[in-house]
Amino acid sequence: MYILLALIAACALGIAVHFLIGGRELRGVALAPAIATAVSAIAYTGLQWAGVGEDSVWLWLATTLGAAAVSALATAAITGIRRRSDAAARAALGI
Repeated sequence: MYILLALIAACALGIAVHFLIGGRELRGVALAPAIATAVSAIAYTGLQWAGVGEDSVWLWLATTLGAAAVSALATAAITGIRRRSDAAARAALGI
């Protein structure tokens, strides 16, 4: 049940990431929170299988702050790819 706390915290931090990174008009509103939540779920499950207990600070840091960091990097990369793609499409159309 503690995984829900990690997932909710990661999703909330993903929402913050969405609003902190520019180019919101180029991506969906659920992209950053979805990435953060998925990374948090994978990290929590992996660390639990590795034997890290629920009372360990490393479990919570990896599943919340680590997920937010990965979400920020992935969101920034996707936004950059979209900007380059849009610029190439505009150049091809002569706009």
